[in-house]
Amino acid sequence: MDAIIIAGGIPEPDEPLYEYTQGQPKALLDIAGKPMVQWILDALGGAELIDRVVLIGLSEEDSLECTKEITYVSNQGSMLQNVRAGMEKVLEINPDANHVLGVSSDIPAINSEMVDWMVKENEGTDLDLYYTVIRRKVMEERFPNSNRSYTRLKDAEVCGGDMNMIRATTVRTNDELWDRIVAARKNVFKQAALLGYGNLILLLSRQLTIDGAVKRVTKRMDITGRAVFSPYAEIGMDVDKPFQLEIVRADLMSKQQIAGA
Repeated sequence: MDAIIIAGGIPEPDEPLYEYTQGQPKALLDIAGKPMVQWILDALGGAELIDRVVLIGLSEEDSLECTKEITYVSNQGSMLQNVRAGMEKVLEINPDANHVLGVSSDIPAINSEMVDWMVKENEGTDLDLYYTVIRRKVMEERFPNSNRSYTRLKDAEVCGGDMNMIRATTVRTNDELWDRIVAARKNVFKQAALLGYGNLILLLSRQLTIDGAVKRVTKRMDITGRAVFSPYAEIGMDVDKPFQLEIVRADLMSKQQIAGA
């Protein structure tokens, strides 16, 4: 399977990480002695089930390394455009590609075992989207101070992960839909409109199970998909704020010290 890494984000002056990035890509933040995105490349490079990597938003000049074949795609200006450009590049390189693993550049605590788990977990199925979720207990046992936001359902309390699988051709099929998905990522009112207010009421009243929520959302979006419960909190430990940056820095520095002992 081919993987794409979305690494085009550059924090603006009014965003929490700007004091650390100062106009540079977030993906190049130093984490325990190397760029944050290098940890992602190491995880993908060591995974048995990943063949190639497409990195969107950076270039050869950033002096990154990967043991797998790596192709760079320039920043296209928005997340949607970057995802599309990455998918198009995968299909250009491998026209027979079915699914692609999409990984955010800001989950540096992942490793190769977790990457292979995600691919194996979904083998033998053929859906449009596989979206990882992490139970609150799993996240808080591993990262008790992560302060993640959780969705409370009838049978689970979960947060979203940042390593997902998507059918390679899906982003070509409905421009309006994907524009709305990207626009809704961090706006609760737009998310409500996307989900549908009837479904939102059921969600807020905790009358929906995780399977029920998936069925309603995929039907509304006219796609097929499933929620994938990850046993790995690292897939959801993204770096959006300074305290999260310090959490992963300390975590990975500790792992390096143990490995070097």
